Amino acid sequence: MVSLPEPTKISFDQDSMWVTLDDGRVIGVPLAWFPRLLNGSEQDRQDFFLSPSGMHWEALDEDISVRLILSGRIELPPEKRYAA
Repeated sequence: MVSLPEPTKISFDQDSMWVTLDDGRVIGVPLAWFPRLLNGSEQDRQDFFLSPSGMHWEALDEDISVRLILSGRIELPPEKRYAA
C-alpha cells in the first residue's frame, strides 16, 4: 500500500483552501467544494486539527481526507454542479 503525504498546514483565501503536505506540495482546492467551510466563519475555519489522514473541523462537522483532495473527485450536489 502506498502511503499518502500528511497535511502540515492549512490556510485560506477568499475562494480557496490551501493544504501544505509533508512532501512539499501545496494543494489548492475551491471552498465551493466544501459548503460547510465556505459558509463557516473565519474563526470556525481556523479551528481545525490535522491527522495523518486529513483535516478535521469539529465545530463545522467537516472531515476532509488527503486522499480526497489529491484525487480531485469532489461530488457536488446537482444544484451546485452548473454555474447559473
